[in-house]
Amino acid sequence: MIEIKNLKKEYKIVTPLKDVSVTINDGDVISVIGPSGTGKSTLIRCMNLLEKPTSGHILVDGEEITARGADVKRIRQKMGMVFQSFNLFGHLTVIENLMLAPMDILKKDRQEAYDKGMELLRRVGLAEKALSYPDELSGGQKQRVAIARTLAMDPEVILLDEPTSALDPTMVSEVQAVIRDLSKTGKTMMIVTHEMNFARAISNRVFYMDEGGIYEEGTPDDIFDNPQKELTRRFINGLKVFEALIESRDYDFIGFGTELDRYMMQNDVSPELKYRIRLAIEELVQQILMPVYEQPYIRINAEYSPKEGECTIDISYKGERYDIQDTDNELSLAMLKNTVRDMEYSFNEEEDMPNHIRAWIRR
Repeated sequence: MIEIKNLKKEYKIVTPLKDVSVTINDGDVISVIGPSGTGKSTLIRCMNLLEKPTSGHILVDGEEITARGADVKRIRQKMGMVFQSFNLFGHLTVIENLMLAPMDILKKDRQEAYDKGMELLRRVGLAEKALSYPDELSGGQKQRVAIARTLAMDPEVILLDEPTSALDPTMVSEVQAVIRDLSKTGKTMMIVTHEMNFARAISNRVFYMDEGGIYEEGTPDDIFDNPQKELTRRFINGLKVFEALIESRDYDFIGFGTELDRYMMQNDVSPELKYRIRLAIEELVQQILMPVYEQPYIRINAEYSPKEGECTIDISYKGERYDIQDTDNELSLAMLKNTVRDMEYSFNEEEDMPNHIRAWIRR
């Protein structure tokens, strides 16, 4: 079992891990997902001290590896690391790459290391490449050798840092097949990956990382089918988000329109949908809501799904309960209703911005 308590890692200009606390049970297969730059690789590199944590504690089977004087080399033997860049020794043959660490660190004799290495090469389907050099292998074959080399040390925990990201798409499946087979052995595994279908198929737990830590965790069904938190939902659904906050009657709507157009162009929104999105926001915000409030405080959130080609607009605003259905501006309301396929209003007095409208734009 691995316990991580209040782990923090900071660099001069960024702090990827602010406060991570989690328990990893024996036999867990955990996929770590999230946007780039959210500390996924940093987390697993801290776990075997390839990166030294700024603060916090990491315990492996009750022994703190972050404690002063800890025998890091011995404890680290319990963890194997598979890198996205393979890190094979180019001047050694494939079998020599597998034999080196067991002979040097575990003090196995040459024959024992060779026999174990060949067994593992057969397991990953590369026994015939034993006497080849790394530069004679494809990217997928190199990564399979790297996995076999990690297994040669018989680790209790295997950490994989985006093991397929450096591969040609045609080679990804062969590496995933080896990892999938490995996940059935009962070893504890953590896999940083951008392959969502793979993460779902292989894991019993999923960590979604954002905002400096594990933002949400759960089973694959929890995370991929029913995420509870907003950033997780956006990431899983591939949503592209545009946000704006109106705090004054003198708000720069020309600049707002320019930014909105840039957002829609970057995400390849169709011309018809662009027109409807702009029209819905203009009628709802500028024509219906703005005249009601002397000091407007309105948040606009547009979410576009490239996969589905759909856009949803969320509008939240301060003030007394005000349903736009009650507006005197019947023309703008009619134009708005003609632009959306559905619209919902809700009011929650406990929230800072209690009025909320959610509108689904017609495609």
